[in-house]
Amino acid sequence: MDKKQEESKEINEIIEKLSPLEIKVIPFLNKKVSEIIKKSGLDEVSVLRALRFLENREILKINSKEKKMVDLGTNGIYYKKNHLPERRLLSLLETDNHLPLDEARKLSKLSENEFKVSLGVLKGKALIELKDGKISLTASKAELIKSTFEEQLINSLPLEEVSLSPEQMHALDNLKKRKDIVEIKTKSIIEFKLTPIGAQIAGREIKSEFLEEVTTDVIKTWTKSKRFRKYDIQAHVPVIYGGKKHFVNQSIAYAKQIWLDLGFTEMSGAMTETSFWNFDALFTPQDHPAREMQDTFFLKKIESKLPDPSIVKKVKQAHESGLSGSSGWNYQWHEAEAKKALLRTHTTCLSARTLAMLKPSDLPAKYFAIGKVFRNETIDWSHAFEFYQTEGIVIDENANLQHLLGYIKEFYKKMGFEKIRFRPSFFAYTEPSVEIEAYHPEKKIWIELGGAGIFRPEVTVPLLGKPIPVLAWGQGFDRIIMDYYKIKDLREMYSNDLKDLRNKKFWIK
Repeated sequence: MDKKQEESKEINEIIEKLSPLEIKVIPFLNKKVSEIIKKSGLDEVSVLRALRFLENREILKINSKEKKMVDLGTNGIYYKKNHLPERRLLSLLETDNHLPLDEARKLSKLSENEFKVSLGVLKGKALIELKDGKISLTASKAELIKSTFEEQLINSLPLEEVSLSPEQMHALDNLKKRKDIVEIKTKSIIEFKLTPIGAQIAGREIKSEFLEEVTTDVIKTWTKSKRFRKYDIQAHVPVIYGGKKHFVNQSIAYAKQIWLDLGFTEMSGAMTETSFWNFDALFTPQDHPAREMQDTFFLKKIESKLPDPSIVKKVKQAHESGLSGSSGWNYQWHEAEAKKALLRTHTTCLSARTLAMLKPSDLPAKYFAIGKVFRNETIDWSHAFEFYQTEGIVIDENANLQHLLGYIKEFYKKMGFEKIRFRPSFFAYTEPSVEIEAYHPEKKIWIELGGAGIFRPEVTVPLLGKPIPVLAWGQGFDRIIMDYYKIKDLREMYSNDLKDLRNKKFWIK
């Protein structure tokens, strides 16, 4: 057999093994990847997969390189369509110059932050003047008409970073100081070079008569002339990631199982709540700082209904003059304040509602909850306006503080915290009260996890009818998740980076 015959035999053997994806790509192998995608009718992922298969068959050699691309961020997309804040402010001043600052901000319809940034940018470009609390234009019409380098860059993106001119780089540096206008992404560029065998196969129109799978039709119409495509069992195949729960949901399911194993029943309820159940029923005075707007998300123009009048009457008495030996808070309690609707600030409102529904025949009882709560916080690495909390109550005539500490220790032990300590504390609706701290063996410090205590009679008497001991605790659950997964920034928990989510392990202690 001569050399040409050997090459022909080798090519035929390769063709017999080609998959449908590879067959669709081969006629266009003399073109670039972007053209192959257009000509073959396949999506980018399928084309790249076919090229990887062909590389394994030594038909081509893939080379990949990375490029840094400058593209628009979330705000950048909005500003490209609606103009940068400074341009909107300039447009306003063109028609109405020498405006007071407060009036200029209102008329421009810019946020306070956008307005401040616009003033800084325009003043830095010497386009405006601030004097006597007023803002006025100092630019000529020609200067106003001309687009800034920042505007020009936004309109020309995406661009490769190395291709930017000095003016564009300066504009990029300015825009990077502002939130989500531009972002730099690393993009992989795939190129390939044909091997000698590949050069002979490239461009061919291949019609495969080989069967790909066994179906009912194949079995019914089978003849010896029909042949199956040869499969290369050593070929590299794409990694398949099975579906699984988000790691936050996995953690919640794990914690729920702990409470269920300890004999607790789960509580659930709406995320919207009344001030009555969120605060009043828990003996939190109506002038308490926790009710102020900076802490609580109140719902405008919504007035909620109060529960049974007998419960409301007892809660009012607890606040105004006290009961069961208490002197109360000594102020005038208002129903209107209790009717205000809000997003629940803790899951303890579920405990209050549960206590009010219990009958003497239901006792003793144990309940838990894990759910989202909401606080009007500034978002940073350790704070969010919504987070998970785990809550628990034990209602038992014979319950005491020692039992409370035992339940909490057992829960945290199962969550992986071996060393737990308690510090005396104060909460409006429990007495005695403790703060829960766990020892972090890597950081060598004690970290705060939450609070606990025994409900005061001012809580239990209105809801249960008598001062039965109720053990109660509530802890931020997100901190526990962050510690387990070694997450340093709370925002990473919900960033939903697909690669990161795939690598997250299941919660096992």
